Parts: sequence; C-alpha cells; structure tokens
Amino acid sequence: MREIFGEAKTVRELLKGVKYSIDYYQREYKWYDKQIRELVDDLTGKFLEEYDPDHARKKVANYPHYFLGSIIISKKESASYIVDGQQRLTSLTLLLILLRTLQIGRHDQVNVDELIVSEKYGQKSFNLHVEERAPCMEALYAGQPFDLNGRSESVQNLHQRYRDLEEAFPDEVKGDALPYFTDWLLENVHMVEITAYSDDDAYTIFETMNDRGLSLSPTDMLKGYLLTNIDDTGKRTAANTRWRERIRELNEAGKEVEPDCFKAWLRSQYATKIRERKKGARPEDFDRIGTEFHRWLRDAADTIGLTQSDDYYRFIDRDFDFYSRQYLRLVKASQEVVPGLEHVLYNTQHGFTLQYLLLLAPLKPDDSDVVLIQKLRLVARFVDILLAWRLWNFRSIAYSTMQYAMFIVMRDTRGLAPEPLARKLREILAKEEETFASNERLRVHQQNRYALHRILARLTDYVETQSGQPSRYLDYVSEGKGRYEIEHIWADHPERHTDEFVHPADFAEHRNRIGGLLLLPKSFNASYGALTFEEKLPHYNTQNLLARSLHPQCYQHNPGLLRFVQKSGLPFQSYAQFKKADLEERGVLYRLLAERIWNPDDLLREAGA
Repeated sequence: MREIFGEAKTVRELLKGVKYSIDYYQREYKWYDKQIRELVDDLTGKFLEEYDPDHARKKVANYPHYFLGSIIISKKESASYIVDGQQRLTSLTLLLILLRTLQIGRHDQVNVDELIVSEKYGQKSFNLHVEERAPCMEALYAGQPFDLNGRSESVQNLHQRYRDLEEAFPDEVKGDALPYFTDWLLENVHMVEITAYSDDDAYTIFETMNDRGLSLSPTDMLKGYLLTNIDDTGKRTAANTRWRERIRELNEAGKEVEPDCFKAWLRSQYATKIRERKKGARPEDFDRIGTEFHRWLRDAADTIGLTQSDDYYRFIDRDFDFYSRQYLRLVKASQEVVPGLEHVLYNTQHGFTLQYLLLLAPLKPDDSDVVLIQKLRLVARFVDILLAWRLWNFRSIAYSTMQYAMFIVMRDTRGLAPEPLARKLREILAKEEETFASNERLRVHQQNRYALHRILARLTDYVETQSGQPSRYLDYVSEGKGRYEIEHIWADHPERHTDEFVHPADFAEHRNRIGGLLLLPKSFNASYGALTFEEKLPHYNTQNLLARSLHPQCYQHNPGLLRFVQKSGLPFQSYAQFKKADLEERGVLYRLLAERIWNPDDLLREAGA
C-alpha cells in the first residue's frame, strides 16, 4: 500500500475551496428522513447543551468539539473522489444551504457560501460536484422551486431530504442562537479525511473500516451481558436460540430495524425522563437508550427488575420475544395495508417515526391478540388525528418539534388497558388548541405539498369507500407510473378572475386553498390543467368520486353517493361555474369531511367506552 494520510479537519477546513467528485458507480444519495433527523438532533442537541444567549459569540470557541465520522478520498489527477462518506457530505452541504437560507436578511450572518460553492473564472460550481444534481442544488441554493418530474430517484431523494431538514431543524436554534450554532458547526465539528492516492488503496481502507467482524454491535454486547447473567445452562441455551431467531427476523425486515426495535422497546417501557434542551442538561434515560441502550440497560438493571438469573431469562424469553414480534408487526403495517392497522401506514407516510414508541407503550406481554390489536388501533388513530390537526394548521410534525410531547404521551399511556387508554388519548386531544376549525385558509405550498397530497388522498378515499366503492388509497399515493398529483380547479390565469381579485397575489392565495384542490392523475393536469373550470368539468366527471361530485351527473344514478350524502348531511353539490364563494364553500365541505375522518370520539367508540 502506498502513502496514506489521515487528518482531522473542521467543517470549514473540509469544504472551503475544495472540490469533491463522486465516481459514476456510486452516485446515488440514499439517506432517509430518519438519518437526516438523527444528524440534526445530534448536532443541535450537542450545541444546546452549551449554548448560553448571555455570553459573547467568541465563547463558542470553548464549546466541546463533535466528531462527525470519517471520509475516504482517492486522489486522482489532482481531483478528490469520495470513496466513502458522500452521504454525510451531501447531507452536510444541504444543512449549510439551509443555514444560508435561514440567515437571509439578518445582520449577524455567518458566511457559509464558500463552503457550498466556489467561483473560478466567473463560473460558480458546487464544492461537492455531481452533474445530475447540479440543477436541483442550484434551485435549493437560490431558494427557488424545482420541478422533480423526470428526475432520477437520487435527485428526488436529495430534494426531499432538504425539505426534511427544514422540518427537523429546531425552532430554538433559528433565533438568536443561529449564528452561535453556525460558528460551532464550522469550527468545532470535525471529520477525519483519509486520503489515498489510488482507488485500490482507498477501497482497501474502506473494506477494513467496514469489516463487521471486527467490532461488536450494541445488540451483540447487550446479548452477551444478558446471557452471562443466566446461570442455568439449559435456559441460557434456550434464550440464545430465541435471541438469534428474533435478531434474524429483525435484520431480514430492514437495515436499521434491529437497533430501532431495541430503542423503541426500551424507551416505551422504561424511559421516565428526557433531557431538557438547555445548557448543562444531562442526558436522561430516554436519551441514553437512543445512543447506548446496551450500556443504559446494564446501569439500570436493578431499577427495571433484573436482579436474579430468572429475571434475565424472562427478559429475553418473554419480554424481548414479545416486543420484537410486535415491532415486526408494526414494521409490516408501515409498509403495506394491514387490515385493522391502516393508520400505522398513514402515519408512516408522513415520516412520523415517533409513533413506534407510542404504539408499544401500552402493550403488555400477557395481552391477548384481540387486546393488542385494539391498543395498536387506538394509538395509531390518536397519532393520525394529531398529525392531521397539526398539518392542517401549518404546524411542524418534525421529530425535534414533537419529541418531548410524545415522550409525555408514551410515559402516561404505558401499560394502560383499552378503555382507560382511549380516555387518556381523548383527554390529550381535548387539550389541543388547534383543530380543523382553527384554520379556514389551509392552502398548498412548496413545503406542505407532500403532506397535503396525503390529506387529499384520505378525503378522496373516504368519499368513495363511504359510497360503497373499494379503497383506492394506495393508488392515490403511489409514486409509480400513472401517479396522482394535486390538481388546481382554477388554472393559473389570474386574468380570468379580475372581477373578484384585483391583485394576482390574492388570486394565487385563494387558488391554492384546499377547497380548490383535487387529486387527479398526472396526465390529467398535463392535458387539461390550463382549461377553464367549465371546460374541465366534463373531464372531472370521468375521475374519482370527489372530483365527479363537482358535476351534476354525479348525483344521477349513483345510489351509493346519494345514500352517503343523505346519511351524513354533508353539503355536497355540483357547480355550473366555480367562483370565489364556491371555492370557499367547497373548503367547508372538505373541512367537514376531515372532521368525520379524524374524529377524536372514534377513540372512545373503538374502546367501547
């Protein structure tokens, strides 16, 4: 092996004036919302442990340093090619773009531009350069919308992760703390850059560092600790067999399922405190389980009842077996429609990973399967209602925003039977100040388009299933060929509406409101999107029932819909034209539909309370 260099660098040193490229064979950017959330939570959490608004910014130099991992570079013809670490560097670049955007108009800006782009001969280019990503990165950098149609999965993923970053970035770091955090990120966060001068050497290093056989995972270490404390040889063997079976199933279910299962299980059953987000606050059991659950359990053994050999055996044979099976059940329900657990899928599609803690919290190993399903349904419906209310009111559902409140819910619902569980969840919802009635101006915009797509899918599916038609929800949210998109009933032609809107901005605000939206196949918008309402109306009559309900013929020879309208009393009606008052009237219909779909009283009915 030839000469190899390893050097710890700050984020500033790593990215300023340096160009990184990625070989064609590993260009995919594959991080998910979970990894973005963890990155933001780790960085902002570490920063907030030290942040004090009363001291000068120069004190940030004394904050603790943070190690973000390593990257492996292959130097070829004076260019730096990333062999390992492009996921982190890409995500870090997206974070820097977000910080740049958040600083616009502030007097205390920290210059991050030079870490994102560099200029040569009047031409700007990104310091992390991948040709196919450049147009998307330019749009994000400029704060402009970007059309994802026809773009690769990697580019679409890149754009969505930036939106996830916007959601996950905590409010407490956006105000006065922002320049302090940006300083800390650039000067106190480090990565080790390992540089080789041939691809062979770079990949040898990569394979050596990623050889799973050389290090034990937290799960392996936890297993060793638990089995060591089982005295009976036969029980130890049986527990080991049980453990291996469950671990195999968890690993088969997905890459991160195994550690996520342990974190969700142990937090849901044992976490009693969570770290306060302030200077000097210590990590509590909730936090420690998230970062070092194997060490936490060893320290907390007496507290959670692990004192004798039989306790350790029962912990594997009963508790681990039970909660891992329930976690696998939830993983399946998050990936496909499982009858009775549909709301788990709905919540997953909003990226709400905190639901697993809540779902496991009331479960007990001696619950019958009927009781288990009832508890899971109750909690999943509770989460579904809470998310719908927040999204309807332009509120964040990001992990950092919701974490503390969900910790309280988890703690307060632990082990409850179905009826008291339903009452508790209903009580929590009753304390929420914002419901559907709180916002009559819900509209689609760049940041909530994905979430509103899901809400429209639920509204559309509800009308059809209540009218006796089969569910087509999965069709409405599919990302494949023939996917559905949000359709504006009014085309983007403000000049057609000058009798009601003097300013184009007023027209645009009303056009984007929920009452003026439908969910239709992408091909429909391409063919008919620019037409007037009167010209579109016959075509709406060939689409889903919510779209058809605009047309008078929908109310002829349609007994299923007529029964639903009569039974519900909802103000469905057709329109010969679609004016401002009609759009607002249609918005009321959508709100009333939402109140039926996401009704907190359903929790009590579900539990027979």
